[in-house]
Amino acid sequence: MRIAVTTPQGNVGRHLTRMLIRAGVTPVLLTRHPENIPAAVAEHVDLVATDSREPSQVISATAGADVIYWVDPPAESADPLADYRRATESVVAAVEANRIGRVVFQSSVGAEKRQGAGEIDGLSETEVALDNCDADVTHLRCGYFFTNLLFEAESVKTGLLQTVLPLDAPMSWVAPRDIAEVAALALLSDQWSGRRVQAVHGPEDLTWTQVAKILTEELGREVRVERIADKQMREQYLQAGMPPAMADAVLGMSTGLRDDFVPEQDRSVVTTTPTQLRSWIREELVPLL
Repeated sequence: MRIAVTTPQGNVGRHLTRMLIRAGVTPVLLTRHPENIPAAVAEHVDLVATDSREPSQVISATAGADVIYWVDPPAESADPLADYRRATESVVAAVEANRIGRVVFQSSVGAEKRQGAGEIDGLSETEVALDNCDADVTHLRCGYFFTNLLFEAESVKTGLLQTVLPLDAPMSWVAPRDIAEVAALALLSDQWSGRRVQAVHGPEDLTWTQVAKILTEELGREVRVERIADKQMREQYLQAGMPPAMADAVLGMSTGLRDDFVPEQDRSVVTTTPTQLRSWIREELVPLL
């Protein structure tokens, strides 16, 4: 089985690559920077310098692939949804040109809304486009990454987190390593076909109040969280250098899933994964603080 993996240095991809290697697979890694792949990993993979937003490059890199793990790369321009559309065009072109039989796509809780969820709308468009391809597709609807707290490291140090979400509204939180495990199983399994949605919800739903409490207990110092207005959060994004459309897209991922949103997939044994936030904080956040 020839498996292609995009964003292999990402939060999920770096775990997924090693899992596939341990399973005896020699994955094809599509990356803009092959030189950044650790030497110990590079000797077990096929590296192809590829920009995931360039269809011709993706088609060339995935020639002969049976399965592809597709991740839309993070938006980089002043028009984030346009970036997602370019990535969508690339994966569709590759699937059709190379007759790739199966795709596992890293999507997000909220993609089922289809419109009105900021940057997640880009993932929705990719889901729809892949569903229209002649390939078997699994969409991984992932919860809120633990690793998003890494972007808040300075706020954690100062002891104050801010969000536009209600502080006592529970949502799914998940470790990227757990997503990689679900992805690896889907890539290696021949027991599914057609269009399939697989939610990845982490071990439990958590509120921001609970997250602050866990951080406080694990770090040994108080970490509070406060809710701020949408306008104030957007202004912070702009001050950080985000273009207006990017600020709106990032903010929309929270505001679009805030009011009366109910995930399409209920939490179940199928969607629940094991890694606890506490253990992730000890292993990955604390060493960086």
